[in-house]
Amino acid sequence: MRCLLPVAALALAVPAAAGTITGKVDLVDKPGRRKADLSEVVVFLDSVRVKPRPATVSMAMKGKTFTPHVVAVPVGGTVEFPNEDPIFHNAFSVSGPNRFDLPLYKRPQSGAQTFQHPGVVKVYCNIHPQMSAVVVVVDNPYFTRVASDGTFTVENVPAGKHRLKAWHERAGETTVVVTVPEKGETAASAMRLDATTWKREQHKNKFGKDYSGDEKY
Repeated sequence: MRCLLPVAALALAVPAAAGTITGKVDLVDKPGRRKADLSEVVVFLDSVRVKPRPATVSMAMKGKTFTPHVVAVPVGGTVEFPNEDPIFHNAFSVSGPNRFDLPLYKRPQSGAQTFQHPGVVKVYCNIHPQMSAVVVVVDNPYFTRVASDGTFTVENVPAGKHRLKAWHERAGETTVVVTVPEKGETAASAMRLDATTWKREQHKNKFGKDYSGDEKY
């Protein structure tokens, strides 16, 4: 499933000389096995500064889970957080300039946050510690979440040499250099991510303190 608008739709204008990048991401997870579903990997250009159009995606709160777990938006893009549970939830982040704190609300209410700075935004619920998610904010329109099999396509990319990055929450990021033709398609070299050394860390609540363990909502 893809929650993003098509990449081409986000650009202000298609460059006169533009091509398409295709590729595939491979991720090794614990205990040294290749991850079967790679739909939480985000691929984006890191070498182009083109102002994207704002876009809106949805990250629902359902079953005490943020769904989907990962979304990507351009700078100026908005994430909606509809609550589909009959209990209260909150969405907050303390990720640098993208920090935010939505009030408590329950079904059928919804909150939203617009992100003005590029970066990785870690999102939590202040009363349910098991709830976590990630918003990847990109400062250009050339990004996408990859398909479950790891394949991806980024269209209407300006011709020239670019740095292409693949990011995953547990594996960090990897970078390849790709040369985009003035017209047509180019294949990026294999992008490999390694999550075998990742260790889970318990996050704090929005006040920087441990969760009480006593859910009241």
